[in-house]
Amino acid sequence: MKVLYNDGTVGECPKEEELHVIRHTAAHIMAQAIQRLWPHADFAYGPATEKGFYYDVDLGDTKLTDEDLGRIEAEMKKIVKENLPLKTFTLPREEAVKLMQDRKEKYKEEHIGDLAEDAIISFYQQGDYVDMCIGPHLTYTKGVKAFKITQQSGAYWKGDKQNKMLTRINGIAFASQADLDAHLKLMAEAELRDHRKIGKEMGLFMFRDEAIGFPFFLPKGMKVKNALIDYWRDIHSREDYVEVSTPLIMNRQLWETSGHWDHYKDNMYSTTIDEETCCIKPMNCPGGVLVYKSQPHSYRDLPLRMGEIGLVHRHELRGALHGLFRVRCFNQDDAHIFMRKDQITDEITGVVNLINEVYEKFGFKYHVELSTRPEDSMGSDEDWEAATNGLKDALERLGLPYVINEGDGAFYGPKIDFHLEDCLGRTWQCGTIQLDFQMPQNFELDYVDEKGEKQRPIMIHRVCFGSIERFIGILTEHFAGKFPVWLAPVQAKVLLVSEKSQEYGAKVYQALKDAGIRCEFDNRNEKIGYLIREARQVDRVPYMLIIGEKEIENNCVSVRNRDTDQTTSMSLDEFLAQIKNQIATRS
Repeated sequence: MKVLYNDGTVGECPKEEELHVIRHTAAHIMAQAIQRLWPHADFAYGPATEKGFYYDVDLGDTKLTDEDLGRIEAEMKKIVKENLPLKTFTLPREEAVKLMQDRKEKYKEEHIGDLAEDAIISFYQQGDYVDMCIGPHLTYTKGVKAFKITQQSGAYWKGDKQNKMLTRINGIAFASQADLDAHLKLMAEAELRDHRKIGKEMGLFMFRDEAIGFPFFLPKGMKVKNALIDYWRDIHSREDYVEVSTPLIMNRQLWETSGHWDHYKDNMYSTTIDEETCCIKPMNCPGGVLVYKSQPHSYRDLPLRMGEIGLVHRHELRGALHGLFRVRCFNQDDAHIFMRKDQITDEITGVVNLINEVYEKFGFKYHVELSTRPEDSMGSDEDWEAATNGLKDALERLGLPYVINEGDGAFYGPKIDFHLEDCLGRTWQCGTIQLDFQMPQNFELDYVDEKGEKQRPIMIHRVCFGSIERFIGILTEHFAGKFPVWLAPVQAKVLLVSEKSQEYGAKVYQALKDAGIRCEFDNRNEKIGYLIREARQVDRVPYMLIIGEKEIENNCVSVRNRDTDQTTSMSLDEFLAQIKNQIATRS
């Protein structure tokens, strides 16, 4: 694929960059289409993204409708058909400012003002549309073959809420119509699996304007949440973790000592208690550190593996909130491991194996990133090098492939991030392992070694689910609400063919309850076909026990399987043995 670089040369585009160039060119075509339809439009930024492209536009008092988005797409198709050549030119800063002034592009003019005095600014032009851009782009508009405008939203100029709110118009573009069609099919499937929609249908959780960004878990949602937490407790108890609970609110001095106040205060909620500034915890780790520090430790005590399902609060911008995926309070399945330096590789290996077990349980594939020291960090070069090498050694011992994510570590240490892949091929960053030399030093933690001398422990921060709430959102979409039996909010539902089955149905229901099965008894006077469809398609219940005259006569139950839609006749004892085994083994 030929592309035009900002020095005027035309060259072959590397294969891995082709989609980015197509999308970047599509953003310019969209801007030209908007300019034709609304000549007063003033353009801000219009980049390609990992998912498509967008342009932030000031349209004055104009409010776009869905019809308008269709008009933009239609105009883009005309521009593509015109097969306009793209040209490029450069101007010194002063001349570039004048060009933008002449074209009444105040956002571009302000952007140039942020550049160096001696900057040479490159522009791309197609027809009457000119855009300040570093490129590269396709050589002709006809090269953009498959695209669609998807939505509009609001975006502050330069991402600053003190600035004007602009209209962000989003689109997607692909190299071929087949690729676009496949993506649209995936988007349609993702919409059907939207955890917010399924959560409402199944009565799992809700959101209210009285508590924006703070989820409410309903009775059925709490069944899922508690089942997930029970699983967490079981595997951590098996691996010799101890569980603790630390306060929700602690004073500012603690967060200054931990380093969070300097690096994270804009995301923290604060309050005043007894004339002292206190913070609602955004992380569990400083509380865990205080638990460690509450008593002396010997080298024989280490490693000390300390787990906590801790409720944390973080201030997220309202526009960034998204169902359970981005909230302002959530339960983090934290663990903090205090250890000697010689235990680093073994402990990280154990954590990786535990996280791998969890993801395999839910059928997730994943890939791993090793994130290194960021610019805004604490600690010495020697500590950072030792911590990073410790993570590398563990990954290499496990033979686990990984990529380096330069500069994306936590401010106190490097980290391993697990990006899991769901059934639609989407990736989610959930599990993380962070090696920390800094916090033990800041809080002056110690242990006594075999010589009776004080030494500084090393600390691992790690999570499996990440956020319990977010993980439930991911699972809801991954399974389309059809949770495995052990996780399902309702594991079995008793359905009556007629009122004549009431007495026997009640006995079956009671037997299920007595066996510890999460069950419901639907004895409404409705047709059995309706009850089955509702239980299977709306409530997504794994097993429906259908009770009619035949079942009463044969002292059995007819079991309808949600996943196969097949019905099997068996004794109640057989069914109880089957479902109890599935729950016990979490199969």
